[in-house]
Amino acid sequence: MTGTNAKFRVGLVQMRSGRTPADNLAAAAKMMGEAKRGGADYVQTPEMTNIMETNREKLFASLVEEDHDPTLATLRELARSLSIYLHIGSLAVKVSPEKAANRSLLIDPHGEIIARYDKIHMFDVDLANGESYRESRNFMPGETAVLADLPWGRLGLTVCYDLRFPALYRALAEAGASFLAIPAAFTQVTGEAHWHVLNRARAIENTSYVIAAAQGGTHENGRATYGHSIVVDPWGQIVAEGGQEPGVIFAEIDPAAVAAARAKIPSLQHGRRFEVLEPMAEPTHLRAVRGPA
Repeated sequence: MTGTNAKFRVGLVQMRSGRTPADNLAAAAKMMGEAKRGGADYVQTPEMTNIMETNREKLFASLVEEDHDPTLATLRELARSLSIYLHIGSLAVKVSPEKAANRSLLIDPHGEIIARYDKIHMFDVDLANGESYRESRNFMPGETAVLADLPWGRLGLTVCYDLRFPALYRALAEAGASFLAIPAAFTQVTGEAHWHVLNRARAIENTSYVIAAAQGGTHENGRATYGHSIVVDPWGQIVAEGGQEPGVIFAEIDPAAVAAARAKIPSLQHGRRFEVLEPMAEPTHLRAVRGPA
């Protein structure tokens, strides 16, 4: 595992992706340049950087396999030319004629892919306002948690709806993650209710930084996402946050803050495995008194 006490600067690229991958790429590339000019060493884009499309036929008409994806090829070259660690929050990439992967990719300053993570938890939800999502209809869930070593420490890769499953983050932190990446496209409704508290909870529980670039605003397909790209420190304090408009949000990350928080609250060392006790069966003498149901 690598890691130093040196601080580094992150740039969160907040987007409002539409239905055309080339247009989304142009918007992302422009903001990546802004992030580099702002001193970012690590740049993160949101979930579904390349396309936001709910129509299945139109979605699959736009998708290709990872090896042939022009968006990925261009972003790899940009990471190299800008000499940054580029974390593509996720791309929709075709993995079979019927399914895509919601895939997060980490690219080093040489343009090489050093980590891939396929979103594990599928957003299959009916919201009270009538919105309905069936991510599993189009996407194949991943099965493996993924970590990657950056020069400043270990990064745990996750995507959006994963945020609601704390066991994943505990496993990443127990495996040495100091930074938890949560690129997202949270809906407006769920974001208003839960985005801040969930991100802060994951940071506090695991005494880790949370770094979360987001989609924001009303998209071409009519979907509304919450935005509010956010960085939370290991003590649960929000150190940077965006609004709903596209743009770049910067934050300084201090790896020493992780060590300090873990020294104060060493909960990662105190976890214990346990069994779940099922409810006890009703004693037979009570059943005899009561008689048949």
